[in-house]
Formats: sequence, C-alpha cells, structure tokens
Amino acid sequence: MDAPSDSPTTGSSTPAMAYGVDPTRPERYSLRQARYHAVSEEIARLIPAFQAQGKRLKILDVGIWNGVLMRYVEVLPGAEIVDLHGVDLTLQPTIYKPEKWASLNAGDLMGGLSFLESNQFDVVVCEQVLEHLPTVDQAISTLGRVLAPGGLMIVGVPIFPEGIHLVRKHVVPAVDKIVGLKKPRGHLQAFSKRTFIGAVTTHAPVKVISARGFRIVSGGLLRTLENQKWWWQFNRTAGKTLPSLCTEIQVLARKAA
Repeated sequence: MDAPSDSPTTGSSTPAMAYGVDPTRPERYSLRQARYHAVSEEIARLIPAFQAQGKRLKILDVGIWNGVLMRYVEVLPGAEIVDLHGVDLTLQPTIYKPEKWASLNAGDLMGGLSFLESNQFDVVVCEQVLEHLPTVDQAISTLGRVLAPGGLMIVGVPIFPEGIHLVRKHVVPAVDKIVGLKKPRGHLQAFSKRTFIGAVTTHAPVKVISARGFRIVSGGLLRTLENQKWWWQFNRTAGKTLPSLCTEIQVLARKAA
C-alpha cells in the first residue's frame, strides 16, 4: 500500500486522513496508526501469490476495535480476493463496513475462541490486545492454533526498554496500591522486546522472522511533524534499527508449513 500524497487534503474541503484512508487520526503519516499501514503492506505482498494460484487470502483480525484494518485492506490492489474475518470481546456498533467482512464474531481470546477451526487463516493479526490481558499464554496459543501451516502471524504490543519493563510490571502496581489508585490501569502486561518475542515463541508454534518498532519519538509538540513524509520515513528506519527502544513493537512470525 502506497503512502498518501503530500497534499494536505484529499479534496478541496475534505481533511486529510492517516495514510489517505483512516479518519481515526488527522495526521497524514500518523505514527500511532503506522502499525496498520505496515500490516497492509504485508498483506499487499501476499496477494499476488494467492492470485496466481487462484486462491483466496484468509485473514483473521483479533481485536478489531472499530474495524480500522478494513480501511487499509480494501484499497489494496487485489483486495477482492481477501476474506477479512474479525473477532473482538465485544463488537462495536461503529465497525467500519460490517457487510464487507467475511465474518464478525464476539469472543474471548483468553477462552480459546473454540468456534474457530484450527489451521485455517493465512494471516492472523492481533494488534494492541495482549497487553490488556491478565495472562497471555492461552491467548498466544490460540493465535497460533488458528493460523494455517506456513501462515503469517502479526502481533503488536506496547513495550519498554529492557529493565524498565520490570519497573512497570512490579513497581508501578505496588505504588498504585500504596496511593490507593481507584481506577485500574488498562495495561496489565509490561513487555520488553525480548520478553515479548519469548512469549510468542513459547506459546505458539511459530518462528519469528522480524520485529519492528513504532513511535520511537512521537506525540506532543512533535505531532505536527506527522504530516511530513520524511518524519514518517525516519521513524520507520528507527523502528527497524532500534525496535527495542520504541513505544510499540510488531512481531512477524511464521508457522511451520
């Protein structure tokens, strides 16, 4: 999927959307949404091979939120051969184009998603979900179970630099108890790059083929730079070079054929 043009709008009066398709963020090269653009690039690379074989590309998105991944997939060349399936704990009424999804199901990833057959999806995507779960072993095992042999797993979570993740995992909850924090934190897991890759390979029958980071420097006063292509490209390069220092990581893993 190509990056958007450098034009500040998609029309004379239409505000720019992230990567030309995503109204979730107004910045043309939103670093927060860059992970979905990166997933769409992987899907775009797979489509020609499936077209050549006369096969459909079957994708499962776990934790679909508002269906944002569909926005990135539907514009890809050859998207007509993609069957995009979605699962979330609760299906939102604002899911983007629900009629275009091959299936939409409410289900608990920690419960194993027993309604899904094993070894059936060519790509399994799970973005920004695992950090919200009290345990991840069953969840990651389920992602690996439904992934077809030879299939691609793409999983992403927030991370901390090595060592700092232990502070977030053990010290921060202890301080929360001491100060009497009433509202529980949404993130229940704290990973470093190393520990997250370890969790993926321990609980799923996959081999990690790459890991890339996102948002090494972003937000705040720098957010206006996310309308500049060069800033996005700089962050892509930094994410590939120093993923362990980024705010988020996306791991790509392959299941044995």
